[in-house]
Amino acid sequence: MNARLPFGDDGGFAPGTPLAERMRPRSLEEVVGQTALVGTEGVLRRLVARGELPSLVFWGPPGSGKTTLARVLAHDCDAEFVTFSAVLSGVKEARAVMDAARRLRAATGRRTVLFVDEVHRFNKAQQDAFLPFVESGDIVLIGATTENPSFELNAALLSRVKVYVLEPLADPEILALLERALSSEDRGLAGWGLRVGEGALAEIVRLAGGDARVAYNLLEVAAEAVARGGTVDSDSVRRVAQRRLAKYDKEGEEHYNLISALHKSIRNSDVDASIYWLVRMLEGGADPRFIARRLLRVASEDVGMADPRALEQAAAVAHAVEHVGMPECALALAQAAVYLALAPKSNALYSAYGRARAAVTDRPAYPVPLHLRNAPTRLMEELGYGEGYVYAHDTEEKVADMECLPPELVGETFFAPTEEGWEKRIRERMAELAGRKRRSRPKP
Repeated sequence: MNARLPFGDDGGFAPGTPLAERMRPRSLEEVVGQTALVGTEGVLRRLVARGELPSLVFWGPPGSGKTTLARVLAHDCDAEFVTFSAVLSGVKEARAVMDAARRLRAATGRRTVLFVDEVHRFNKAQQDAFLPFVESGDIVLIGATTENPSFELNAALLSRVKVYVLEPLADPEILALLERALSSEDRGLAGWGLRVGEGALAEIVRLAGGDARVAYNLLEVAAEAVARGGTVDSDSVRRVAQRRLAKYDKEGEEHYNLISALHKSIRNSDVDASIYWLVRMLEGGADPRFIARRLLRVASEDVGMADPRALEQAAAVAHAVEHVGMPECALALAQAAVYLALAPKSNALYSAYGRARAAVTDRPAYPVPLHLRNAPTRLMEELGYGEGYVYAHDTEEKVADMECLPPELVGETFFAPTEEGWEKRIRERMAELAGRKRRSRPKP
């Protein structure tokens, strides 16, 4: 746990302080981006103007300014700023913070802003420990998270905080931050005498992908690579960056956002989008087996009997993934994604399962009709097991006029094929079978 802001009134920094930390805004006026929150009519600016600071959670991607806003708000509201680690600290440490905050408020009237980065890692005991102090106003809880708070915080804590969503910084905003760092004498790189080649900053902006911290780090590493008085150009930026992995969290919400985008792109027969989202996941380090399992699901849920070979293709790719692995299996996954995207689509099978499932879960467990039961013993025969069963192969039409559903479900239709792909032929086949069944009825 650390108290107070990391910068003092003299603006001094410890040797080796990263550029991203040195350039961190100290007031709302210095904040770039997040206009809806800190602009002239921004909600946070209005709160500060009124001297109000409720407990809140900032939800947004890395480098969007969550920590910065928490520090600036505490500074502008003249509050004590304390950081708390949800990972390294427990209930004992939490209570110590709470007691100190209560004493400070009683003695001076000053509030304590408790900042919790990765607040989604709060365990239930920690959340319960903080609740009374949040309710009493002894602390102002500001959490920061890259995960959806509605999934990660319990209802009691979530009901006591306001959630504000932060967006990735736009390219012009990242560019403005880089230019500020290059021109700043006391906090930035103005004293280095750097020359910046055409396209260098644009390359950093591209690689940063809306993450201010990544942008600052790339600029700082590139500057150190060419030394004072050197030239930072796009080639030197690419050399120090090497390869920027696609932003991807294999356990967080973005994981599910990306797989959702892949699934829905395939469902919508968008080949290019399907390949893009697939590559985003693979290049970000996704488990190819997870993707293969989703493709198997797509093959049945969204293609189904419109192209029965879709499941064969997906199964073959799943087999390839198990036996080859990355990076060799990437093309096989791409092949399956393209096949599924181009295949005719039908959710008739998915809908049929849902209707049948509803019949199973919402209605009684009807007994199997006697004529469909085997009769391996004399007692079973005497009880009527198997009586009335017609062996389809013994009929001229190879289809018996025999109900196979429980009497209570006779007439229900679960599978209703469409006119797409093979399902058009399946409709014709089902109509043909219905005709054969009628023809197989005994003549009156």
